[in-house]
Amino acid sequence: MRILIVEDDPVLADGLVKSLRGADFAVDVAHDGEQADSILAVENYDLVILDLGLPRIDGFEVIKRLRRRGGTAPVLILTARDALADRVKGLDLGADDYLSKPFELPELEARVRALIRRGQTGSSSVLTHGPLTLDLGGRRATLDGAPIELSARELGVLEILMLRSGRVVNKEQFAEQLYGHDEEVGANAIEVYVHRLRKKLEPAGVVIRTIRGLGYLLEKKS
Repeated sequence: MRILIVEDDPVLADGLVKSLRGADFAVDVAHDGEQADSILAVENYDLVILDLGLPRIDGFEVIKRLRRRGGTAPVLILTARDALADRVKGLDLGADDYLSKPFELPELEARVRALIRRGQTGSSSVLTHGPLTLDLGGRRATLDGAPIELSARELGVLEILMLRSGRVVNKEQFAEQLYGHDEEVGANAIEVYVHRLRKKLEPAGVVIRTIRGLGYLLEKKS
C-alpha cells in the first residue's frame, strides 16, 4: 500500500514516515503543494495525507487539481486549521477525512487503515485464485479456507501477483509498489519474499513461476 505525505514541517513529516513505514506502508513525501501536485499527476497512491498550509500552493488547491484530473485516492487532511469552514471546504473539494494537529499516532494509523479499506470497496476487496483467497481490506489470506501466516511484505507481494494473475511482474514493479522512493531495496529482497510465498502456497497447487530475466508470474487456474 502506497501513501503520499504532503507536509512542509520536516520534523513532523519524518515522524509520520517512520511511523507508517513501521506499519509496513510504502511512503513518499512532498514538502510543498506544487511538488505534491506534480507527483500526483503521474503517480498512483492508495492514500494521500495532506497538510493545508503548504508553500507555493495550498492543500485546498492540491485536492482540487487531484479530483479535477479524476484522481480517486482517499485524502486525509492533516492540519492545524480547525475552523469549521476549513473542514467543510476541504470535504466539499473531495477530501475524505480530517484530523487536527496535534494528534496521536495510533489514531492517525487507525484512520489510515480505515480510509484505505474504504478506498478499496469501489472494486472487489476480495481476490480469489483457486483455493487461495486474499481479503484486501482485512489484510488476510486463506488457503482452502484456512488462514495463512504471512508478513506484511509477503502480503504485498501476493496482492501484486494476484492483481496481475497470468502476467509477468518484474522486480522494479514490486519495488515501486512495496517501497517508498527513498527506501533502499536489497538486491535479493523480492526473491526472498517470493521464495517464502512458494513454500506456503505450492503444496496447495498455487504456482508462482520464475520467468528468467523478466520476473514472476502467478499461473492462472484453468
